[in-house]
Amino acid sequence: MSLLRVRGLKVAYGGIQAVRGIDFEVEQGELVCLIGANGAGKSSTLKGLMGLVKPHGEISFAGERLQHLPTHAIAARGMALVPEGRGIFGRMTVAENLDMGAYLRTDPNAVRADLAHAYGLFPRLAERRKQLAGTLSGGEQQMLAIARALMGRPRLLLLDEPSMGLAPLMVGKIYETIAAIAADGVTILLVEQNANLALQVSQRAYVMESGEITLTGGSAELAKDAQVRAAYLGD
Repeated sequence: MSLLRVRGLKVAYGGIQAVRGIDFEVEQGELVCLIGANGAGKSSTLKGLMGLVKPHGEISFAGERLQHLPTHAIAARGMALVPEGRGIFGRMTVAENLDMGAYLRTDPNAVRADLAHAYGLFPRLAERRKQLAGTLSGGEQQMLAIARALMGRPRLLLLDEPSMGLAPLMVGKIYETIAAIAADGVTILLVEQNANLALQVSQRAYVMESGEITLTGGSAELAKDAQVRAAYLGD
């Protein structure tokens, strides 16, 4: 059964149609990636799912229609977005940012356990828990953004360009952690320009061009596709 089922999703900014009626699904426990060039509509798709921009079409999450709900209600149902640019609270400490990730929860013992798990995933955050988030490196801020989202114990984690602007060594560490999170059973929808990385870590993939999905299939198969290799893998 699909955890997320999207039919005819459209997102527009004034007269500009960024997403043009796309269909896709994410099964419980899957890591699915949405790849494409800059401006393809990938980030707009995630914003539409979270209600950050008004979506048109049908968004079904765990059997419930979400397209008319505000963002805070969508978050309360178990969908969490790690936005492009990270969106951390720079004037708050690492620990305070993580506390904010759990603001909807009412289970303090479980929150403490999840905090310990987050610090286990990202030891650097444990070392810097009292440090202002705005003084962290870009890679550390990305770690914090992911850990903060996990503190909400999401049923679906949306990751928007987690490798953007990071040094190659840090990108590798971030993707190792994404794979570990998926192995823990968290369902993930990953948006990424770095198609090679996204296809390596995911089970299925959708290719997006000019607001439309043009290809879909198993990630391993798409990584061998001549069209994908020519357009996104540098062949």
